[in-house]
Amino acid sequence: MTQSTETTSYKDIKKTVLARIRSGEWQPDSLLPNEQDLAAEFSCTRTTVNRALRELADEGYLERRRKAGTRVLSAPQRQARFSIPMVRDEVEATGGTYRYALVSAETTVAPDWLTARLALRPDQSTVHVRCMHFSGNTPFQYEDRWIVVDSVPQVAQADFSAIGPNEWLIQTVPFTNVELSFLASRADATVARFLDLPEGEPVFTGERITWLEGQPVTYAKMYFGAGYRMTTQF
Repeated sequence: MTQSTETTSYKDIKKTVLARIRSGEWQPDSLLPNEQDLAAEFSCTRTTVNRALRELADEGYLERRRKAGTRVLSAPQRQARFSIPMVRDEVEATGGTYRYALVSAETTVAPDWLTARLALRPDQSTVHVRCMHFSGNTPFQYEDRWIVVDSVPQVAQADFSAIGPNEWLIQTVPFTNVELSFLASRADATVARFLDLPEGEPVFTGERITWLEGQPVTYAKMYFGAGYRMTTQF
């Protein structure tokens, strides 16, 4: 096959490698030529080849092991990627008018269940924020969030009367790790009242924990109103 000259990009290499995998030229579990040989074939640098193969590995087509080489995976391992948008952006993306309302905010010692979940000390202080997000006058999300004061000292002086805790956290502190779960729960009396649902009604629920360099930052549960849709691509 005739390859392009020195102008070959990593995208060109990705496209060719993927075509060879899909056509069966490179079979599942087979080893690819080494980077030096591929660089010679494509008339490019090893750095360009490395980027192409690294991205294909990230996308689930290849497995790369030091000294063992790069092989074709027998079954592509595709990964779904989720962004963590601000609720304001989600509402406005649907054409709605975003509105926020604080329900309560208090500084309190972490309850036992949260201490166990986040591996906190028994006496650690948290800020517990409950708030509502609306699309126009329609309930969009009820948020129940705990923020660990030791990890985010600024939260002790934060005013959540005009800005939601998620939006405040995004502006204030980075995070390095996220645990994100989705579940169907039944609306208890509080959730039912805020989302205008019958008590016991199934409700789409998101649960999120974030850490900064191993330190727990926040635990949140988000309950969504009727008709909420989450879409991801992979």
